[in-house]
Amino acid sequence: MNTETGKRTMVKICGLRRPQDAEAANRILPDLAGFILSPGYGRSIEPAQAMTLRRILSPEIRTVGVFVDASIAEIVKAAETGCINMIQLHGKEDDGCIREIAAMTGLPVIKAFRIGSRQDLETAASSAAKWILLDSGTGTGKCFDWDLLESFLYEQCGEIRDNLFPGGHRWLLAGGLSAENVASAIGRFCPTGVDVSSKVETDGFKDPEKMAAFAAAARAGMIMHSEIQ
Repeated sequence: MNTETGKRTMVKICGLRRPQDAEAANRILPDLAGFILSPGYGRSIEPAQAMTLRRILSPEIRTVGVFVDASIAEIVKAAETGCINMIQLHGKEDDGCIREIAAMTGLPVIKAFRIGSRQDLETAASSAAKWILLDSGTGTGKCFDWDLLESFLYEQCGEIRDNLFPGGHRWLLAGGLSAENVASAIGRFCPTGVDVSSKVETDGFKDPEKMAAFAAAARAGMIMHSEIQ
């Protein structure tokens, strides 16, 4: 938590598929839970399945629909079911598309960026989305170059302390986060939120113990960061 702003880092668990995943989430109460609503991925589900999970999840948990190059009509249709509270775009969606989706659904839009260079960070900082997500890919479970990120943040902001990315975006750090490294990541970058999927799984399915361990480690990292501030 930042003691000057009172902000804290949010926890997002992505790729929920089964009722027991939602029940495990209810026990740890992450801020956000993600559903992969584009077909063709190992964690993909249909909007009807997402609605079932939404009904199980605590109302305190905001749900995020993840789409990869889906049509605007598909995204709007999913949003109209009420199964999601936010939209996450992992494809080649441009700023015009982002603005149109936000206007048509009335939901916050998160745009994901694969970070491999400084130019990728600059592109993220200029996005029309109010939220951005920085990742190494789509569900790779690997970290990107955190030294590159740290250098960019200090260069643009002078210091890292307010949970915002250059350009005023709220932002999620993803890719390779686990119970072992999430606290240090929060202390180092103070992101708006941290996002995990594969690192809280066993044999390809969400593991309640790993989910709980990740949430606990992330919240410990928030306390550590507050003490540093």
